Amino acid sequence: MSVDYSSPVPPHRQVAEIIRGRIRSGELKPGDRVPGVVALMQEFGIARTTAGKVLALLRDEGLITVVPGWGSFVKE
Repeated sequence: MSVDYSSPVPPHRQVAEIIRGRIRSGELKPGDRVPGVVALMQEFGIARTTAGKVLALLRDEGLITVVPGWGSFVKE
């Protein structure tokens, strides 16, 4: 998957939707580690701040929990 920069949907929302889809499909199960900032940057070719926005958005939606120093995980 890649980010469509011609889309009116901001890149962080596009990537968040991809991660949401992985959670809904069961590819990422409760307790699984979600790709971190660096992994998101590499996989989607996005900037560090954009990757941070992806994780913040998913956290704010209650889909993931962020454990400082450990990573981000799908909520139970």
